[in-house]
Amino acid sequence: MLKTTYPDAHCELNFSSPLQLLVATVLSAQCTDKKVNEVTSALFRKYPTAAAYAAADRAEMEAMIKPTGFFRAKTNSLITLGQALTERFGGDVPGRLEDLVTLPGVGRKTANVVLGNAFGVPGITVDTHFGRLSRRFGWTAEDDPVKVEHDVGSLFEKRDWTGLSHRLIWHGRRICHSRKPACGACPLAKLCPSYGLGPTDPVLAEKLLKSASQMAPVA
Repeated sequence: MLKTTYPDAHCELNFSSPLQLLVATVLSAQCTDKKVNEVTSALFRKYPTAAAYAAADRAEMEAMIKPTGFFRAKTNSLITLGQALTERFGGDVPGRLEDLVTLPGVGRKTANVVLGNAFGVPGITVDTHFGRLSRRFGWTAEDDPVKVEHDVGSLFEKRDWTGLSHRLIWHGRRICHSRKPACGACPLAKLCPSYGLGPTDPVLAEKLLKSASQMAPVA
C-alpha cells in the first residue's frame, strides 16, 4: 500500500554526487529539505571538492549556510568532514557504512541516506518519521534507531530498504504527523493498528494534510 500511495517517493535533497548528498544531509539536521536546497545551489558551486570544504573560510561558509540553522556547528562539521575525506579517503566519499560512520558528524542515519541514494546500496534511514511510523505500524517497539533499523530490516527484503525509507518518511511528513495524524484522510487507515490516534472525520483530517512547502524540519 505504501508503494501504491507513494510510487515516486525519493530523496528530496538536491545532489549530483555523493559529496553533495553528504553535505546536504549534514545541513538538513533541524531544517527542511526545501531550505537546504535553496542554500546548496550556491554552496556546491563554491565548494566543489572535499579539499575546498577543508580549506573553507569559516566566516564565509557560516554566512552561506546560516538559513539552515545551527550554522556555526554545521560549518565546523563541513570543514572537519572535508579534512577527514581529504586526509583519509583521497577526497572521495567512501561507499561503505563502516567507513562513513567514522567521519565527523556522520551517524548511521546519514550514512544510510548516502549509501542508498548516491551508491545504490540498500539502507534504512531511521529519522524521526521512520521511527514513529514503525512503532505505530507495530513493526517495532524500540526507540533506539539502531534497534528500529534492525527490527524493520528483518521484515523486508534488503533490496526494498531504501524505497521503504523514502515512503515512510513521505507518509510521516504529509499525513501521519506526530501530534495529530490525519487518520480520516489516510489511505493506509484500514491496515493501521494505530488508526484513531488522530481525527477520523474525513473533513477534519483533510485539513491536517501537508504539502512539501508546509513541512516542518525534522532531526
